[in-house]
Amino acid sequence: MIRGTVTADREAVITLEIVGSDAARQTVPVVIDTGFNGFLTLPRDLVDALHLPFAGNRRATLGDGSVVELDMYLAVVVWNGQERDVLALQADGGPLVGMALLYGSRVLLDTVDGGPVTIETLP
Repeated sequence: MIRGTVTADREAVITLEIVGSDAARQTVPVVIDTGFNGFLTLPRDLVDALHLPFAGNRRATLGDGSVVELDMYLAVVVWNGQERDVLALQADGGPLVGMALLYGSRVLLDTVDGGPVTIETLP
C-alpha cells in the first residue's frame, strides 16, 4: 500500500523511490495526475542525477492542447515494495505519476487539506 496526502495546493502527493542506472536511489514527492496516461514525468535535474538511459522521444499532448516532443528515459521505481521498469518523460515542473503506473490500483483520496491518499493493488 502506498500512502500520501492532499496538499493545500489541492494536489494528491505520494513519495516514490526512483532507482537510477548506477543503482543510485532518490526518494521524491510526486503528484498524481489522472489526466496523464503515461507512467512518470521527471525534471531534467533528476534525470541527470540518476543517470537514466535515454530511450527515444515521444509526442505528448499537454492540457492546453499543444503538442510537444519529450525525451524519454528508462527508470525503475519501487511500487508497492516491488521494483518496476517504467518509461519516464523529461518535462519541466515537478514529477508526476500517471495512469500507466496507477493501472491495476485503487486510488482513494480525501480531498481536503492534509487528507489521506491511499493506493492499493487491486486483487
